[in-house]
Amino acid sequence: MILADENIHSFITKTLRESGIEVVSVGEDAQGIKDQQVIAWAQEKNYTILTEDKDFGEWVFAHHIKDISVLFLRYSFQDFQLIAFSLRDFLLNTPLRHPVYVTLTTKKIRIRQL
Repeated sequence: MILADENIHSFITKTLRESGIEVVSVGEDAQGIKDQQVIAWAQEKNYTILTEDKDFGEWVFAHHIKDISVLFLRYSFQDFQLIAFSLRDFLLNTPLRHPVYVTLTTKKIRIRQL
């Protein structure tokens, strides 16, 4: 299951849900919570964090937060539809071994096992 950070465009969550991917949204269910709370929620429920926030990379790599997977989106705002479809296709076609840190752009995907 995906835990979409509150910075994730609603079109992206809608696209994923319409494709049968389960998505819980911080923006819909717990707006305003801190990154540490998002991490705790993801750890507790075994969710993969979907975010545009570079701070989650810092939490994973610099602070060595364990047992979470992160999908980090990097794109220009005008490409929000393209990134939504790229993410959907990636999630539907790529089995992930957790924990993992994935950086997804409109042109490439970088997967790092943690």
